[in-house]
Amino acid sequence: MENRLLMKLVVATETLFFLALLLVFVYFSLGPGFRQQQLAALDWRTTGAFTLLLFASSFTYWRAEASYRQGAPGRLKGWLLATIGLGAVFLLGQAREFHGLFTRHIDLAANTFGTSFFTLTGFHGLHVLAGLLILSILTGLAFAGDYDRPTSSIFSAVGIYWHFVDIVWAVVFTVVYVLPHFMRV
Repeated sequence: MENRLLMKLVVATETLFFLALLLVFVYFSLGPGFRQQQLAALDWRTTGAFTLLLFASSFTYWRAEASYRQGAPGRLKGWLLATIGLGAVFLLGQAREFHGLFTRHIDLAANTFGTSFFTLTGFHGLHVLAGLLILSILTGLAFAGDYDRPTSSIFSAVGIYWHFVDIVWAVVFTVVYVLPHFMRV
């Protein structure tokens, strides 16, 4: 129980952090030329495909949690590996996008779009990476036999974090990639 409470406190503080980053991004987006730079630089379709993979990782983690509660260590391991794979592919997609922007001379120092975009999405990517490290440790322990019988609340605590990362990305993707296509210039 205390694992879940501590993770909820972590998520609460991280929610405020991401809210601040989103507000900064929206504030900068009201400046002249920002939206044109944003629309020209970002490929929402490709990022949308990687977004679906990240959302799928929430499903696979949910299945891992269910497998753990059911005392099915084989399925637990498989679902954890699937979750890690989907999260890793999402991060590779983000790295691919960042590389493409860097080759077009859009970086943290380029302009307010670059600064706010890389700060917001980069910190989200860092949170995904932290989640993948935690999931990798859990998976290693599962393969070592530590979770053959359901006696720990660690999986639900980690689930709170992993689902939080997905929810944050849903908001970031909507604000950064989708809404600019519906706003009047």
